[in-house]
Amino acid sequence: MYFTDRGLEELADRRGDEEVTLAWLAAKLRDFVDTNPEFETAVERLATYLARDDEDDD
Repeated sequence: MYFTDRGLEELADRRGDEEVTLAWLAAKLRDFVDTNPEFETAVERLATYLARDDEDDD
């Protein structure tokens, strides 16, 4: 188990039944990077991955 799995499990447990928009997620990621600029590259890579995830679904 990766360390991040605990955070992802907590996210699913606490907010698993909620529906959110991608605009809300983008805003939360921007807020996170504003507070934690050392994670800018990781957040950028995650956002790019999520944005392009369906490109290979042909």
